[in-house]
Amino acid sequence: MGGYLEGKAIAVTGAGRGIGRAVALACAAEGARVVVADYGVGIAGEEPTSDVADAVVKEIADAGGTGVAVADTVTTMAGGERIVQTALDRWGSIDGVVCVAGILRERMLFNMSEEEFDPVVETHLKGTFTVFRAASAVMRKQGSGTLVGFTSGAYAGSVAQANYSAAKGGIVSLVRSAAVGLSRYGVTANAIAPVARTRMSANVPTELAEIGEPEDVAPLVVYLLSDQARHVTGQVYTAVGGKIAVWNQPTEVRAMYKDGRWTPQEIEARLDSTVGQERMALLDRLEAMRQPAAAGDRPNA
Repeated sequence: MGGYLEGKAIAVTGAGRGIGRAVALACAAEGARVVVADYGVGIAGEEPTSDVADAVVKEIADAGGTGVAVADTVTTMAGGERIVQTALDRWGSIDGVVCVAGILRERMLFNMSEEEFDPVVETHLKGTFTVFRAASAVMRKQGSGTLVGFTSGAYAGSVAQANYSAAKGGIVSLVRSAAVGLSRYGVTANAIAPVARTRMSANVPTELAEIGEPEDVAPLVVYLLSDQARHVTGQVYTAVGGKIAVWNQPTEVRAMYKDGRWTPQEIEARLDSTVGQERMALLDRLEAMRQPAAAGDRPNA
């Protein structure tokens, strides 16, 4: 047992498997008391079970740590509140929350149904909000705390995961909003875009250029939860294998001006030469992949 997070109360959602489990175990190993929150559903949203959360708590206890299992949904306000309240009831504080819970339902945008879109956004984005909302209210009064959301490189675009990509992009904006809104109260908020071998990464429709293990992601989370990272907020980090990288902050790149309102014809005449476009690296890679393919070889899931 280490002491990097000694005495802190941390709640981790999606903690029954994969990255969430690795984070929960790493936090407990560094002295944190951990709420292991997992509804126990499959990646496609099957019926829940508490077995996975209980199993991780047993691992923590067997290693000499302290944990409690919560099998509750993050998709409701009441569920998010109960996860945070569990830490308050057991240990009197909530020092950090880590929102990893998520599901996948891949489909091309033109074939995606409402039933495939809503649950993914609800689990990832709303599920981060419900826990952040409950925790931030307490952290504001405490004058300290850490919010960690989990996004994905897919927030920059995805071929057959528009629902997942939209949710992950929303998490980035939620984290940045939390960072600016809570900075005066001593609360930090950051996001991690992991690339690791999990049940979810096995379903990614395009080949991953880099991949690591869930345990590779956990040390960065532990650091962000620690007192040593109180100056770090509003950031998006990639964690994959031995690589940690930071994403840029969104900003205007180029602009053009005139007196009065533009006409479409004036925009046509000047946009390409003055403002132009920012190329999408993903689109460039996909175009390169399609060059040798037959015209009919297109995803149609």
